[in-house]
Amino acid sequence: MIMAQSSITVTIKLFAIYQEVYGVSELIREFPPETTVREVLSKIIEEHPELKKWQKITRFSVNFKFVEPDTKLKEGDELVFIPPVSGG
Repeated sequence: MIMAQSSITVTIKLFAIYQEVYGVSELIREFPPETTVREVLSKIIEEHPELKKWQKITRFSVNFKFVEPDTKLKEGDELVFIPPVSGG
């Protein structure tokens, strides 16, 4: 009998404002299987509400490919939050 996985481990890479707020460049978190990118972002914003203003303009990458917010994550995925970056 195959046991259903109770959680998945995802590495979250943080850039720009996300990295500034958290003070680290990556987080390693566990989530229920089938968690979406949007749900992870919601959790991050719940922890740091000041990031909410970046929610609608952040792009996402999973394993080096741009993805939509409704993309479901799998064990070992690397999720990157890519906010707009200014400067030169």
